Amino acid sequence: MLKKTFGMLFFGCDKNRVDGERLLGEIARRGCPVTDDLSEAQILIVNTCAFLNAAREESIDAIVGANRLREGKLEKIVVTGCLPEKFIGELYPALTEGDVFLGVKDADELFPALERAYAGERVNAVGCGGGERGTRAVSTPSHLKYLKIADGCFNHCTYCLIPKIRGRYVSYPMEELVGEARSLGETQELVLVAQDTTRYGEDGGKNRFAELIAALSALENIRHIRLLYCYPEAITEELIAEVRDDPKVLKYLDIPMQHCEDRILKRMGRRSCKAQLLSLTERLRREIPGIALRSTFIAGFPSETEEEHRALLSFLREVRLDQCGFFAYSREPDTPAYGMEGQVHPSTKKRWVRELYEAQAEISARNLTAWRGKTVSVLCDGRSGDGWVGRTYFQAPEIDGTVLFSARGPLKAGEVYPVYIEDSDSYDLFGRCEANL
Repeated sequence: MLKKTFGMLFFGCDKNRVDGERLLGEIARRGCPVTDDLSEAQILIVNTCAFLNAAREESIDAIVGANRLREGKLEKIVVTGCLPEKFIGELYPALTEGDVFLGVKDADELFPALERAYAGERVNAVGCGGGERGTRAVSTPSHLKYLKIADGCFNHCTYCLIPKIRGRYVSYPMEELVGEARSLGETQELVLVAQDTTRYGEDGGKNRFAELIAALSALENIRHIRLLYCYPEAITEELIAEVRDDPKVLKYLDIPMQHCEDRILKRMGRRSCKAQLLSLTERLRREIPGIALRSTFIAGFPSETEEEHRALLSFLREVRLDQCGFFAYSREPDTPAYGMEGQVHPSTKKRWVRELYEAQAEISARNLTAWRGKTVSVLCDGRSGDGWVGRTYFQAPEIDGTVLFSARGPLKAGEVYPVYIEDSDSYDLFGRCEANL
């Protein structure tokens, strides 16, 4: 039986991380050690992203760079994730640094493929797995865990490769998700993810997202639940009521809007219009006092005009979202938008992204100023220099700002502490812990 030391590099989104954790679960089941020191790894797994060209280049560069570790203990490189799933035809012959290639649902093929590789074969096992989700070995801090509730997508936005990589939307069985969440143990923050969480259950004929949240909230080991990737047109009355009334659900929604102008939204294949987005944000704030709203937007979609860009800037100032991410449109082959006329010059896209971030920085700075002089509950993530770092309810891990704070004594990562906010900038809060330590 193969007994080797493994290392892993993660690229891409938190959904991809969960897939990587299933590979780690296979490794743990086989009794093999995993190291964070890549120089000690005999087998290195590179969990790739293929969403954008820049992400593909980053993943490939990492694989090529990792090949130098063969001068030490490294024996095999496993390439997995979205990149081989979508591009294996061109990847396998060109990326000779890879010894084994697996797709996004091939975790159970990891060891059979490695045994073939150690027998002298270069292995393409993409699509050979049984698709079983298996067990996970969590790679995040013990107080923070992700729960992937579905795979694939049926929104078919014209700029997006996900349906071509992951296929149609498939909700995981609710009883399996509840069992998986229970198996994760004591969890301060459970983050629900999917390409579109709000469509959960619709592939079976009925939206069951609010029902799933309630079932997870009933678990004693789950302290708080955070919702990401909630598409605006699928935020139902039932979901709003669940977020409002369930004390375990953080009053925070991540709502990918992508643009505000109706013409651009239609060309993107989005189902919302500007009036609906404005109405939704107003309604959420009215029905869920204090709710934090986050979104993402694309700059420079084909045929976008300077006037439409300025309209998006005005929209941001009107809706005053708490956090935003902005991305230059990436022209992806095998998507409808690839062949659209009016491709925007890269320098224009870059300028528009910069202007959007500058506008949001002013908005976020004003929003955060309102927290000065108040005490907030902060989930401590650990040390930061001479102090501590954590997050309050309106700060999602890795994508939003943080709370940087001092304390009179030692704190424990994963615990919640009262922090008095003394200062802020356009991204972070700064304060001191008021707990009696």
